[in-house]
This record gives sequence, structure tokens and C-alpha cells, in this order.
Amino acid sequence: MKISVVIPTYRRPQLLCQCLSALRAQSFEKTEYEIIVVSDGPDRSTEEFVRVFKNENPLRVRFLSTARKRGPAAARNIGWLSAKGTLIAFTDDDTIPDKDWLLNIWKGYQGEDLVAFTGRVIVPVSTPPTDYEMNILNLETAEFVTANCTCTKKALLKTGGFDERFRIAWREDSDLHFKLLENDIPIMKINAIVIHPVRKAPWGVSISEQKKGIFNALLYKKYPKLYRQRIKPAPMWNYYLMIIAFLMVPFALLLNLPLLSQIAGSLWLLLVGIFAWKRLSATSRSFDHVMEMIVTSVLIPFLSVYWQHYGAWKYRVLFL
Repeated sequence: MKISVVIPTYRRPQLLCQCLSALRAQSFEKTEYEIIVVSDGPDRSTEEFVRVFKNENPLRVRFLSTARKRGPAAARNIGWLSAKGTLIAFTDDDTIPDKDWLLNIWKGYQGEDLVAFTGRVIVPVSTPPTDYEMNILNLETAEFVTANCTCTKKALLKTGGFDERFRIAWREDSDLHFKLLENDIPIMKINAIVIHPVRKAPWGVSISEQKKGIFNALLYKKYPKLYRQRIKPAPMWNYYLMIIAFLMVPFALLLNLPLLSQIAGSLWLLLVGIFAWKRLSATSRSFDHVMEMIVTSVLIPFLSVYWQHYGAWKYRVLFL
């Protein structure tokens, strides 16, 4: 077995169907790769779908499951630990691998015991895109993402694989990336492509996205230097300034300093306006989207700082 493809999923058989169909159409020899679908928790509908797909197609497909929801990191660990391939290729259930994806991965492999590969992710977006689409578009320029990466099994054994404390799909790929770097395992760029369509998101999705900041704190605790080098070179001082300006308004009024309150309020409005304008500068100007950017730009600084400080408290690290 040359390559094992590991796909974490949970209750999204419609998306998984597109991914498996693309893997069925691979130009790579069908007997030389296997597909391991790992559900993050019991999922009868997906298990049944995979069973039917396996029976209808001449592919080596296995379905595994965690006993309870533990996050995609845990699901991936179950997958690669049971894999039979020399190389472990990771992708997501909402991607569509190019027909030559596995072939190009294998072409890049020169028999090394310890090596990792990172391929290209293409994200189709609207013209002009929404703010949410622009955030997903960052996958195209990211250094290392689990939507399209491959490691030898020996490399995963040496690094320990994914840290299961990352309970959602956020920063667990950066954590593996940093483990590979710290273990001096080469990471090669190859021309292996997956398409990552943007799923429809609810209005105000960026508000709920701020909770991911918990895991920024965990990643920073583990790799403070690499975090500042590769993720964020400095704290989000503009968020802190917006919060301080907002809080100064009632505080100045309590001190009977109306002029200071007006200045603080004006500064807050200016900073929020700049923040919203930056998010709109290259994105859709539809009325609905503009209103979403204004409302969420008011809330994001408070929520982002809250969740990052919650993460700092939870993981006992000084993180701004």
C-alpha cells in the first residue's frame, strides 16, 4: 500500500460524497491506495453511505469512528494509526481532490523515511467575494493545511501526530506543522491540488468564528516563537484600542468629564469605521453584506479578546 487517504467527517454525507467521488476518479492505480473515513463520533448515516459507496466501487475504503465527539485531530489520529500506507495523505470531507492528486504526491516522494508534503489548495469565490469567502481564501496562501498535506507514517510516529487538545478544526494543522519543523523533518511543496469550495455561511458567521481564539492561545503556549514568526507577529493592538476607547465613554461620564467622553466615543467610532472599511475594501458591497460588516465589526474586538484571554486562562499562558 503506497498511500492512505485519511478524511475526518461528521454528519456531512453530501459533502463527503463529492470528496469520495473525486478519489474514485484518481489517475493513481486503485490497488495502491486506500481511503479511511473517520467519523468524529457515532454517525449512522455516514457509516451507511460509506458502506454503500464501498460496495459499489472497486476501492479500498474503511469507515472508523471515535466513541464520542473529540474533534478532527482525534479523528485523524485514529485514521493514520490504522493506515497501511507508506504515505498518509490528509484532506477534508468538503474538498474535491484533483484527479492527479495522489499521482503527484507519489511522484514527489523519493523514498525518504521522514518527510512531509504540502500541496496547493484552490478556493473558488464569488466576484466580488464576501468577507467569509476572503477568510477561506487564505487557505490558498497558507504554509501547511490539513486540507492538503501528506506525511510519511514514520514522520507522524516521530512527532506524535495531532494534538487532540485542539477540539475543533482550527490550529491543529499549524501544530503539526510546527512539530515537523522542530523535529527537522523536511516539508516539500508539490503540485498536488485540491479544490476547497466555500460552504454557505449564516449571517454574522464571523461572530461565532471568534471562539477559535481559544486555540490560538494553546498554539502560542506550545510554540511562542514560531507563533509570532508564522501566525501573528504582534497582538491585535487595534482591538485593544477599540475596547479601551469604548469603555472610556461611560468612565469619563462618571468622572463628569463630558469632553473626554466625546473624544473617546469619536475615537471608537473612527476605529470601528476603519476596521469595517478594511473588511469591505475588497469584498461585496451588497446592502446585506455591508450591514453584516458594520454590526460584526462592532462586536468582533470584544469577542476576539474575550476568547483569547479565556484560552490564555485555560492553558495558563500570558497571551495577548
